[in-house]
Amino acid sequence: MHRIQQLAADVLGQVESGHTLTEALAQAQRQGSELTPPERAALQDICYGSLRQLARLRFWLRRLVPKALPEPQLERVLLVALYQLVYTRAADYAIVNEAVKLSERLARGKFKALVNGVLRNFLRQREEMLRLADKDLEAATNHPRWWIKAVQQAYPQEWSSILEWNNSHPPMTLRVNRRKSTLAAYLAQLDALGMRATALDEDGGIMLDKPVNVRELPGFADGVVSVQDWGAQQAARMLDLQPGQRVLDACAAPGGKTCHMLEMAEVDMTALDIDPQRLQRVAENLQRGGLQASLHAADAGQATDWWDGKPFDRILADVPCSASGVVRRHPDIKWLRRPGDFAALARQQAAMVDTLWGLLASGGKMLYATCSIFPEENQQQLSAFLARHPDAECLDQQQLLPCERHDGFYYALLAKH
Repeated sequence: MHRIQQLAADVLGQVESGHTLTEALAQAQRQGSELTPPERAALQDICYGSLRQLARLRFWLRRLVPKALPEPQLERVLLVALYQLVYTRAADYAIVNEAVKLSERLARGKFKALVNGVLRNFLRQREEMLRLADKDLEAATNHPRWWIKAVQQAYPQEWSSILEWNNSHPPMTLRVNRRKSTLAAYLAQLDALGMRATALDEDGGIMLDKPVNVRELPGFADGVVSVQDWGAQQAARMLDLQPGQRVLDACAAPGGKTCHMLEMAEVDMTALDIDPQRLQRVAENLQRGGLQASLHAADAGQATDWWDGKPFDRILADVPCSASGVVRRHPDIKWLRRPGDFAALARQQAAMVDTLWGLLASGGKMLYATCSIFPEENQQQLSAFLARHPDAECLDQQQLLPCERHDGFYYALLAKH
């Protein structure tokens, strides 16, 4: 167990230094190549769980050790152990003993007694600690205080439920490829395999009662079905795609929306992403679905590097954003973001959509999209865009907040006159 604790503590350290959880966990799993599949699953659970519950864990640790610990890795070992004591089924004595063993490697073992004392003290005060955490706003909601205030300001009625959903496990939702199957047929396949599921709409959206490995999904390898959040599925549906149109997916990776658009209509698709490695994910998803698109590793905001001069009929502008709507899938986001990030993101978003608007044909439509819940990136961005572009009209806008069926997304459908 101490190997899992060590790797999990390393992941927390990587996230603290600015790396994403996805990057840090992938590195840890490479380092822990000797781990069994159940151990790898445990490592993932501890890493995701520790970041979901990080404010509570830090609250408890500060109550137990008011002074700053002299060794950063020591704090991470204790945070991981506290998470295990409260949120996993491992035996208390085993968690404490393994954390003490792990502390032997730090500063020649001089912190062994401290680790043992802190964790056993927590166990003695456990009920009181849980009660106190529930009374502290940051610990109770497991979000930074500035984030809480921003959500309260934007959503005075819904803020508490938004933060609560952010701390939950996301649903596993599917999208049936209408070119290869039907909603009814695929639901019948799932039922035959004992996989309980619910239809979310009539267009192929499905939510599984319990997540499964994608390899267990019938037809997944052949592109019959894809995993995609139901909120993300709304993008292709809003664009009013028609056969023969020139379509641009300006920030395409990993390709879920690209593939969905191609499944909906025979269009001439151009897919961009600034990251060549992420663009490879788009290529893999296209191949799995038997779909065709022109791929370019390029910056959507620098059109002269890739554009052939022919206007597009439809553009999906899925712009870089805070990702504040997908926190439950990426719990590191709430700890990596800073209040000053939003102004910089807003400038980047505005510059990108201004460039893309120039590539849109008269009479065409552009969908501005984010996976954010914050107005600075959404409604305020739309208002500023409309003020800059008198030839633009907003046909529809939707702010989806995290809930049992989907993550948080924002869409604004714009028509060019």
